[in-house]
Amino acid sequence: MNLDEVEVGRTSLVKKIMPPKGRSDLGGQLEDIGFLPGECVTVLKKGLFKGGPFLVRIGASTFALRQSEAQMIEVDSLMS
Repeated sequence: MNLDEVEVGRTSLVKKIMPPKGRSDLGGQLEDIGFLPGECVTVLKKGLFKGGPFLVRIGASTFALRQSEAQMIEVDSLMS
């Protein structure tokens, strides 16, 4: 599942970053701000109609992601 599919309030584990072909720089940018395999990420809020932007918390930092960025982040659900 990708981060854009996670319900608000749910915490997931980052599995991997999947940038579009030829755009590894986008994946690198997400990794630079903390979206690394094994990190916990929580979706705090979604934009209108459950699309982007997405407000997410990873570690002690909070970020707003575009839907296209959230779709690049593959996650595993954590049981709550």
